[in-house]
Amino acid sequence: MTLRFVTTNEGKVREARDYLAELVDVEQFDYDYTEVQSDSLADIAARGAEEAFEAAGGEDPVIVDDAGLFVGELDGFPGPYSSYVEDTIGIQGVWTLAQELDDRRAAFRCTVAYTDGETTETFDGAVQGRIVAPRGTGGFGFDPIFEHDGTTFAEMSTEKKNALSHRGRALAKLADWLAEREE
Repeated sequence: MTLRFVTTNEGKVREARDYLAELVDVEQFDYDYTEVQSDSLADIAARGAEEAFEAAGGEDPVIVDDAGLFVGELDGFPGPYSSYVEDTIGIQGVWTLAQELDDRRAAFRCTVAYTDGETTETFDGAVQGRIVAPRGTGGFGFDPIFEHDGTTFAEMSTEKKNALSHRGRALAKLADWLAEREE
């Protein structure tokens, strides 16, 4: 079976192949779906997957992921609005907001939505950490300010980051679900 991953990020496609290779062939599908405004990653990803499935011709199942940085003491901000926040106030702006907090615990969260036109399912993954002053040159997005076990995501190798990432955890749940469906 072929599974189309709706993304322009080849790194995400490689990560999905690592988790799903024994079950499906993962192909990149470059499609700019309408991203609904919602406080729910699951709603955003599921609607995007359903729209992309139709745009892809309605034959092969598709997955869409949506992710964000959730800072506890900021009531989960920036959450599903992480991309917009990164584009507007940037990493330094989020660090400026967070550095005065008593509790800088945060989580990267991801929801992967799968649809085959009949069934739409969502799979969540999260990794806990805390917000720190920017460090490291790797990764992307908020990786330089997200520390997990003493190391920011931007300081980790791609392999180490993918092994514990929020997206990887969601993809692992998708893999388990796909394996159960095959039985």
